[in-house]
Amino acid sequence: MDRLRTRFLVVGTGVAGLHTAWRVAEQGDDVLLLTKRTLFDSATAYAQGGIAAALGAGDSPALHRNDTLAAGAALCDAAAVQVLVEEGPDRVRELHAAGADFDLTDAGRFKLGKEAAHSRRRIVHAQGDQTGAEVARTLIERVHASPRVRVLEHARVLDLIVEGEGDDRRCVGVRASVEGRATEILADATVLATGGCGQVYRYTTNPQVATGDGLAIAFRAGVTLSDMEFVQFHPTALDTPENPLVLISEAVRGEGATLVNARGERFMPKRHRLAELAPRDVVAREIFREQQDHGRVFLDARHLAAAEGGFRSRFPGIHALCTARGIDPDRDPIPVTPAAHYLMGGIVTDLAGRSSLDRLYAAGEVARTGVHGANRLASNSLLEGLVFAERVARDLVTREPLPRAPRRRGSWEVPPLADRGAAQVAADAIRSTMWEHAAIDRNARGLQQCLARLADIDRRLTPGMTEERNMVQTARLIAEAALLRTESRGGHYRSDFPRAKRKWAGRHIEW
Repeated sequence: MDRLRTRFLVVGTGVAGLHTAWRVAEQGDDVLLLTKRTLFDSATAYAQGGIAAALGAGDSPALHRNDTLAAGAALCDAAAVQVLVEEGPDRVRELHAAGADFDLTDAGRFKLGKEAAHSRRRIVHAQGDQTGAEVARTLIERVHASPRVRVLEHARVLDLIVEGEGDDRRCVGVRASVEGRATEILADATVLATGGCGQVYRYTTNPQVATGDGLAIAFRAGVTLSDMEFVQFHPTALDTPENPLVLISEAVRGEGATLVNARGERFMPKRHRLAELAPRDVVAREIFREQQDHGRVFLDARHLAAAEGGFRSRFPGIHALCTARGIDPDRDPIPVTPAAHYLMGGIVTDLAGRSSLDRLYAAGEVARTGVHGANRLASNSLLEGLVFAERVARDLVTREPLPRAPRRRGSWEVPPLADRGAAQVAADAIRSTMWEHAAIDRNARGLQQCLARLADIDRRLTPGMTEERNMVQTARLIAEAALLRTESRGGHYRSDFPRAKRKWAGRHIEW
């Protein structure tokens, strides 16, 4: 068994983890940065839509705040939203100054796009639809340039190391598998920036590393989690037999693309006053219903062919992804389907990113800061990662070192995975079960069946199935919370309780 010691440990290399590590190092402290695969494997690198911030003429933090609160369906933390919208513009400008090549107008200002449920054009893009990749590239360059950041790739955290009892409990590091070798990493503070859990669903836009590890690890350590029932399903993933599914950005609808059914009929104007630009939960649910009634659904963006450069000019990345699959967006409607995209809930944090466990922080999608409520506003996720990672970094450097060295423990080994085929079968069973019973349309009977099946899967897992254990624990938290919330709100829809209830407004289900 190996044993490492560092000032601060950051787990995860999406926008939140990378930004935290970079900013802590800039302030003079050493950071160990762990990633499950490589620095480029994160949901951030997949993000197409952009970063929302009040940067344009006629916009303001107050307007951004109102839009965010409206989307959150009476479950946002108003103080957290205020932090997000007030500090967001500065974080975007800083990232641009650090080298992010965002799209600019001829006058040198940010070229701002429009997305669903935003009252103004406020979405910053890079190369049209490559915003996440550009953010990741910029932050990875900053991390690589810092002598104070050490990176460990192919390192999977298995559990937190917790000392003390009751109110005196504190996180002193993690147990990890580093290229298969048992490794204890001790730190003055640990940051979980492990992303979301889209891979617990059969259809998802999340990368294969998004298996809910940080959520399950925190839960096992008794850390408070909340709002796990609120999963956002992106309305328009490319409908192909892949994992993950390719995302067709909301920005495509923002530029006027319409949704049509298999008969070529547009259906959203009859379902919501904002039509294709209605909140994501509404659009996803209506596409799902149309699929049930009429088969496949398509996104028709052929009107962009008449614009200069056509679809390719505005969305070069999406154009390349479509054409690689035999679809020409200038001539063909694009087949789309809803897919698990983002978890609004997670580890409860304060405005500095501190969790309920001393010396444990959370940032990014794994955290429940309160900014998203029941339904995340489009393009607020990268912004949240930047804003709250900055706050985590500023708080970390004020922390005193541990008053004494953590006590030494006995040796342990990473449990071997005896049967990869059985592990894949278990993962597939979790994903199918969750899609069938705990996805876009939920009800009590289905959720009870879901929990029974997940319990059966859990019983069959062997010690080496550590990732599958995280998947099933995270899935159970989602399904249990969905069963408890007897209403529909934001990303949580119950067909047996199809309306929001006043008694549930402002109420959170905590673990």
